Amino acid sequence: MLQKKKNAVLVDGVILNGPIMDSKAGEKFVEEACKIIMEEVIQKANDVTEKVCEWRAPETLKKILDLEMRDTGESHQKLLQLCQDVIQYSVKTSHPRFFNQLYAGIDYYSLVARFITEALNPSVYTYEVSPVFLLVEETVIKKMIEFIGWEEGDGIFNPGGSVSNMYAMNLARYKFCPEIKEKGLSSLPRLVLFTSEECHYSMKKAASFLGIGTENVYFIKTDERGKMIPEELEKQVQRARKEGSAPFLVCATAGTTVLGAFDPLDEIADICEKHGLWLHVDASWGGSALISRKHCRLLHGIHRADSVAWNPHKMLLAGIQCCALLVKDNSGLLKKCYSAKAAYLFQQDKFYDVSYDTGDKSIQCSRRPDAFKFWLMWKALGTTGLEERVNRALALARYLVEEIKKREGFQLLLEPEYANVCFWYIPPSLRKMEDGPEFWQKLHEVAPIIKERMMKKGSMMLGYQPHRGKVNFFRQVVISPQVSREDMDFLLDEIELLAKDL
Repeated sequence: MLQKKKNAVLVDGVILNGPIMDSKAGEKFVEEACKIIMEEVIQKANDVTEKVCEWRAPETLKKILDLEMRDTGESHQKLLQLCQDVIQYSVKTSHPRFFNQLYAGIDYYSLVARFITEALNPSVYTYEVSPVFLLVEETVIKKMIEFIGWEEGDGIFNPGGSVSNMYAMNLARYKFCPEIKEKGLSSLPRLVLFTSEECHYSMKKAASFLGIGTENVYFIKTDERGKMIPEELEKQVQRARKEGSAPFLVCATAGTTVLGAFDPLDEIADICEKHGLWLHVDASWGGSALISRKHCRLLHGIHRADSVAWNPHKMLLAGIQCCALLVKDNSGLLKKCYSAKAAYLFQQDKFYDVSYDTGDKSIQCSRRPDAFKFWLMWKALGTTGLEERVNRALALARYLVEEIKKREGFQLLLEPEYANVCFWYIPPSLRKMEDGPEFWQKLHEVAPIIKERMMKKGSMMLGYQPHRGKVNFFRQVVISPQVSREDMDFLLDEIELLAKDL
């Protein structure tokens, strides 16, 4: 080897001349793997004859995939086969009949944006290493702020609505007690925050992670639709003050996870103003309704919030993950709260305007350019195209609701106001049974059986859960623009088919 390399340099037994990587082989692998992705994922995304999933039990799948890592690398063909296998046995979330989560479908423009950012492998913290993506993020945040109704503001994209909620909780605490950044928790009174019974579970996680404690999260009662009751919030705030605690934050929800409920933001904002509390709105799911002139009324009063979490990767299909925390304050509060002033990264004597080095207002150091997916999709579709997605999804949800009302054996939990359609399927054997504990216990067992059958058949994926004393019911969520009226009909027909013997 040394003889083959002219002027070869050897250090610690390692030849340092020339690259170690075979670029030609790598390029060929990328080309052939992309062909597989195109054929097996993208071109089949709309094909309802394809399975949503190819179900295998964990131990079986371990054997099929050959997960073991070895001392020597695998062959080109073996690696391509592994790519095929991974695609085959993964859930096709772009399938028109994937209804399982609060994301679904495929947007081709955001997908291309992801290809670009994966290939470029940028990290968004300084302008010098990520000039385009920092400007894109700034532009997207400014536009999102406009839809909230603020004249100015700030924001940051981060990994998930749960992290956005944690950011907001920490930011509200810092605003309430700035010395916590240096002195820590020992200098603080007992802080309490308020959120609804229907809030996302990330609120408890954030309180635990930040040292506030889950016992200091006061859960406010909700009405039968899952909306926070303002009068109950007022009572709990007064109770906390009488106990000698220090209330600092209210988290309202715009689009709850299960029922799709929107808290009354205007009334909650009145209480926050009265008591000097930070108002955060978790609009991770419901925020995209702001794009629709018809449905933005669901978030009436959101402009009065101090911070908002909004996930374009849900209803708008920007691709996981694409999540923003938006803050009304434009005085640099985010940076003051999170800045660590790393001199090796955020030098103040750079040759350009260092205000574009936004990484110091993030918890993260390395950070993905998630705003780019949303930006390219928005550029392609325009605001009217995004609005059409929201309007069509909610129209399809309304169609499904009306069909459920027509069919024997289907029963709505409540009239939805968003894209969450919650219902029971009552099989023939239970339809004449008297309403009582035995009936509800038997009905509780129906949804899990139907879910197992649809997964093993691969025909569709639909979520179910018990909730607030109600036995297991289905939660159908309409998101993808690939979904049609025929898919709504299929969903109901398939449930009847899978459960006809129950």
